[in-house]
Amino acid sequence: MRWRDRYGIRRLRGSRVAKFDREATDADIEALIAFARSRRGVEFYVEPETFATDTTAVAVADDGEWTRRRVGSPAVIHKVARDLALPVYDVQLTGYPPRMRAYNERRRREQDGV
Repeated sequence: MRWRDRYGIRRLRGSRVAKFDREATDADIEALIAFARSRRGVEFYVEPETFATDTTAVAVADDGEWTRRRVGSPAVIHKVARDLALPVYDVQLTGYPPRMRAYNERRRREQDGV
């Protein structure tokens, strides 16, 4: 089966892929879209490509729940965010929202049984 470029991952990323990482796929983008559609107040945070990892995006809900997926390039998540009418931020400029850290802390306490 030939891989379809439904979200423009290949076209918007070009030929660059991080050396140790797999490429972003439609499933990655669809997971972000499903997360955004099933939760309130979602914002996207773009994480830069590194030597080992392709460009990723973190979707953070109003309650701090989050998910991270490969997106191939910032242009891909900007297009998705525009289509969903949701904000997108560069994490290097804004940092992560405090509610994400609070969510992680709540989960850690629940797992520890506190």
